[in-house]
Amino acid sequence: MPELRSIETSYSWIRLAVSITLSTLGCVGMWSLVVALPAVQADFNVARADAALPYTFTMIGFMIGGIFVGRLADRFGILPPLAGGTILMSLGYVITATAPSLPIFAVVSGVTIGLGSAASFAPLVADASLWFDRHRGLAISLATAGSSLAGVVWPPIIQHFIAEVGWRQTHIGIGVFCLATMLPLSLLLLRRPVFHKPAAEVASTGMTIQAVGLTPGVTQGLLAFAGLCCCVAMSMPQAHLVAYCGDLGYGAARGAEMLAVMLGFGVTSRLIFGWVLNLIGGLPTLLLGSTMQAIALVLYLPFDGLVSLYVISAFFGLAQGGIVPSYAVIIRELFPAQEAGFRVSLAISVTLAGMALGGWLAGAIYDWTGSYSAALVNGIAWNVVNMATVVWLLRRKRQQAVGALAAV
Repeated sequence: MPELRSIETSYSWIRLAVSITLSTLGCVGMWSLVVALPAVQADFNVARADAALPYTFTMIGFMIGGIFVGRLADRFGILPPLAGGTILMSLGYVITATAPSLPIFAVVSGVTIGLGSAASFAPLVADASLWFDRHRGLAISLATAGSSLAGVVWPPIIQHFIAEVGWRQTHIGIGVFCLATMLPLSLLLLRRPVFHKPAAEVASTGMTIQAVGLTPGVTQGLLAFAGLCCCVAMSMPQAHLVAYCGDLGYGAARGAEMLAVMLGFGVTSRLIFGWVLNLIGGLPTLLLGSTMQAIALVLYLPFDGLVSLYVISAFFGLAQGGIVPSYAVIIRELFPAQEAGFRVSLAISVTLAGMALGGWLAGAIYDWTGSYSAALVNGIAWNVVNMATVVWLLRRKRQQAVGALAAV
């Protein structure tokens, strides 16, 4: 059989750059409510856990929207659902600026900002994976960098405008800016990928059973469970770092800077882990990133000095940068390209459910105990469960490989 021509071209890299830019803009929904949490809490005069509900609802919207948009992208390409999501998200920011109560603010945030901005994350990662074969691990890792870049770019800007004009006016500005920039840029993603015929004929059942000895449904379910656990742990520092710094007396501005440092190092780690993913594959890379994340969470317990928190947050960013792209690479290793939009979006979107649960849970534990120490211990426990699941999948994969060699 003649060797198939590589699908990678110069357009693949241009498209990847556009996707990263769109993700950086559109993933503002993941971070704006984190930065606004203290201001929202003061505005509505509620407890910390209640103030975290808009973030939780938004992450749930991210999860549902990512799965839905991923399915639509498999059928119609990425452009139509991406454009629709951008419009919905932008309108959501304008509408939430007029919310008269916290419950309305939380629900509207989930239905509009969450669902709409979901199109800018997992579906774009899945789309990027379809344009690469030789450097797929690196491309996927870089495609996920947009969410971290959003965390670098947006928090200081949002914090500045909240301090100057309030969170409501800041929301209106975000909505208008995203609509004006993202819609024209998304037109560059009009072209759809062409699949090689041999790849289109591969059955997902055979691929997954051959690799890990499990059916596609069980494999996807275990990956979803692992993603849920790791992101419950991940959300504790990400969702509450700004508020935590305020409690320690460092101020919300220092917390926003620290969050930007964390996510900035997360962007750097995308390059490192992109190379690691190409070298050792998805499951080993996921275990490596999860182990590093557990270490970082443990370090938050004894150290709460300003410099220490900056250093630990930077290390946490290096750790978590390799986790999310690992799930996308694992899916592409086990399932055919025609299912990438739905399956990659499902895997990544479930991690956002973990972020939603973890963000609320950390706030609730804080309200129960009066500190974040117990919330950190809770995150560590979830992280250990994630690591155990990944270790089990790795053992299954190695057993299948040994069995295949013995059969030969």
